[in-house]
Amino acid sequence: MRVLVTGGEGMLARHLTAALAETGRSRPAAEAVVLGRRALDITDGRAVDAAFAAHRPRVVVNCAAFTDVDGAESRWAEAMRVNGGGPRLLARRCARHGVRLIHVSTDYVFPGDTRSPYGESDAPGPRTVYGRSKLAGERAVLSLLPDTGTVVRTAWLYGGQGRSFVRTMLERAPDDGHVDVVNDQWGQPTWAGDVARLLVTLARTPPDRARGIFHATNAGAATWYELAREVFRLAGADPERVRPVATADRPGPAPRPACTVLGHDRWRLVGVAPPRDWRAALREAMRQLLPGGRLRNLTGT
Repeated sequence: MRVLVTGGEGMLARHLTAALAETGRSRPAAEAVVLGRRALDITDGRAVDAAFAAHRPRVVVNCAAFTDVDGAESRWAEAMRVNGGGPRLLARRCARHGVRLIHVSTDYVFPGDTRSPYGESDAPGPRTVYGRSKLAGERAVLSLLPDTGTVVRTAWLYGGQGRSFVRTMLERAPDDGHVDVVNDQWGQPTWAGDVARLLVTLARTPPDRARGIFHATNAGAATWYELAREVFRLAGADPERVRPVATADRPGPAPRPACTVLGHDRWRLVGVAPPRDWRAALREAMRQLLPGGRLRNLTGT
């Protein structure tokens, strides 16, 4: 199976590359073609045509995106071009060549005004330019590829490379002083390695079972404040150095949803257990993120 991965320089694409290379008793490694933006601009029709002709993929996983949530408010045309127009272009080429498309989306397609988990079939209602641009991409994929298009929503990603909230907190952990972190936004801290393995599962699943929308976040829920305290604890730093603040104290151009916890019901349809709890995933991830790979605080887990 040859899989073309777009956005190849990003965090999730790098984890996906590693996951595709993994083998099992009855699961050979997939042949991955990983292209960053300089090699493949998904908004450039000629570049997409050239990539399809050169690599002839069976599956495309679109990890390319405009991800600057605040920047999208002023750069709305660029956000819509990349997050809406890019997936639309990929979907058209996939339809033409009989190729499956797995498109990565976001929790920002929801308004975030409920404490109940959002299901895959719940109506979206984005309140930011970023969320609206990502919803446009979702709709393009599902309308142009009703039988072979898959949308995978994720959120609060952190990984072994690239910038993320978890890595920022790890950098702050050895310092002195307090760290102020928002405590009224709820979501699901999600290890990119877990999402990558779920994407590989979907790529290997027959399209009649894998089409539609899936949610790929670690289970449970936390605030940014709670996540920061857990990172500090595992790193051997004092969690009491993390202090809670309100979103209103940290205003920005784009409003942040108060709660975008996602449900995972559709994974059972493809015979896969729902994603594990975010604390278990974070504990495993920290072994890669900490210098030397050793957790400093082993109590309470």
